[in-house]
Amino acid sequence: MGREGRSWPRAESPLDVAVQAGRWIRSAAVDDERGRWWLGNPDPRGESAVAGQQPASLYAGAAGIVLFFVELAAATGDDGYLADAAAGARRLAATVPAQTDLTLYHGLAGTAFALAEAGWATGDESFEVAARAAADRIVRRVRTFDGGLGWTGDPAQRGDGGIILALLHAAGILGVSAYEEIAVEAGTRIAGMVVPGHRFGRDGCADLPVDAVTPGFLSGTSGAAFLLARLYGVTGERRFLDAARRGADFVRTVSEVAGRCALVPHHVPQGRSLHYLGFCSGSAGVARMFYELYRVTGDPGDLDWVERLALGILQSGVPHRGTAGFWNVACQCCGAAGLVEFFTGLWAATGHDPYLDFAGVLGENLAGRATAHDGAGYRWYQAYRRLRPGEVTADTGYMVGAAGIGAALLHLHAAHHEEQSRRMILFPDNPFPAIPVPAATLRRPG
Repeated sequence: MGREGRSWPRAESPLDVAVQAGRWIRSAAVDDERGRWWLGNPDPRGESAVAGQQPASLYAGAAGIVLFFVELAAATGDDGYLADAAAGARRLAATVPAQTDLTLYHGLAGTAFALAEAGWATGDESFEVAARAAADRIVRRVRTFDGGLGWTGDPAQRGDGGIILALLHAAGILGVSAYEEIAVEAGTRIAGMVVPGHRFGRDGCADLPVDAVTPGFLSGTSGAAFLLARLYGVTGERRFLDAARRGADFVRTVSEVAGRCALVPHHVPQGRSLHYLGFCSGSAGVARMFYELYRVTGDPGDLDWVERLALGILQSGVPHRGTAGFWNVACQCCGAAGLVEFFTGLWAATGHDPYLDFAGVLGENLAGRATAHDGAGYRWYQAYRRLRPGEVTADTGYMVGAAGIGAALLHLHAAHHEEQSRRMILFPDNPFPAIPVPAATLRRPG
């Protein structure tokens, strides 16, 4: 019997809410001769929070939505959702030759990831062929930088770090060892940095001072250190672990610790008192780095920091209390859905029920925030940009909108129904178990 009744008192289950999210996303579908894509916001006069983003991207476009429909098909047994995913994957495959951005969340590496997963789920070999073509194109576009190989020159997840993770995934799911070889070689350059992942305000974030340093995940030290820990797990080479430890030590040094709680500053030195809680720049993302270190080394000190960061979120008062780093935002990138993903994953890794209970609280909050005023299904209005609180929009995409919120709720539903085991799709930068049964439970005698 599932755990639904104990920690999810609503009449609607997380699965029900995810189905309604899928209904709204379907209303945004646009079909053409190459396949299907989805509007960022299908509302009348609706505007996407990320207007101008690539329509094929994992972050806000078709690649992320394809993955959501693959998971929705597995959760419901409705092959209609698999048809949605296949239509989107066909169009993604057609975009491969024209994509110029090579990154994971905004470009071709994310397309390769989505196509490989769609091929696995549907059995359509053409998607795997297209995924291989995308990965081959990334490999051909590698460049020489000071100290080694790369693509963007940025070691963070938003740059070369994400591309390397995508190539490692492609090597495994597509069976091409050359992808792993180039990924390891590119990672060697990042390992040579003194504190990997430092990025300054002048390097692409107009909202930060030019001398700001970001310890967070998507564009900072923690994401690069996560990558290096992953490369250590793949190769066993000490240089990767040493570099990951340098990054982790920097994050520990700049964090605010009170008792058993830890919070990470958004940027230093100016933003020491601004603590994001979500995935992109906050505790939920930074904790992934520490858990990956624990996963590949077994060092209990790393797991201790994962739990310190989790406790910092638990003690913050969210989701019922807004904070400077957790504002009116629901999405995977910096909002409640990203916290659902984190606490569900941490429960799957530890079997500690309070983590799953809190994921349920967050999920119920998301369900209560859903809007369906026109009968077209659920969407979530939010202020995606913290510094523009009056700019409220609803999006269909994965990291910014309904697809990612729906996916987080599907993972929460799976955690409550261990008897309905199914394959879940976690991004290459998610270190937690992709199974609905806690790993700790599987290790218990008998």
